[in-house]
Amino acid sequence: MDTFLSETLSSCDHHHTEAGNDTEISEFLLLGLSKEAELKPLIFGFFLSMYLITVFVNLLIILAVSSDSHLHTPMYFFLSNLSFLGICFTSTTIPKRLLNIQTQSKGITYEGCITQMYLFMLFVVLDTFLLTVMAYDRFVAIFYPRTTQSP
Repeated sequence: MDTFLSETLSSCDHHHTEAGNDTEISEFLLLGLSKEAELKPLIFGFFLSMYLITVFVNLLIILAVSSDSHLHTPMYFFLSNLSFLGICFTSTTIPKRLLNIQTQSKGITYEGCITQMYLFMLFVVLDTFLLTVMAYDRFVAIFYPRTTQSP
């Protein structure tokens, strides 16, 4: 009986290892906002204009803060870093969306998806940390103002 059981188990193990699911995911399909072909140029124009406006305004803030010496305070330093993170946020997702709309391609590779998710979450954490530091900076500025002592 023991030999029958061991032969059955070994044949089941052998059969189990031969038949398996070797499916590998190579890309994901990104479903679009609309399947209507006449709306695609409108959607592309909307995304492109919003992306360019976002990048331009954030670059303008960074340039204004770095060029004016009166704005070299912690609050404006944090604001320029927040603008930089705004550029990074939009640059992780929107260019791929624009490319997919323009080329009629609906796929993103597995590695591209993981990279995009990693970068997006990294910028979420950095943005949250920066906003926390900015809130603490405002708290200290309001509740513990610098006192100037006259000689």
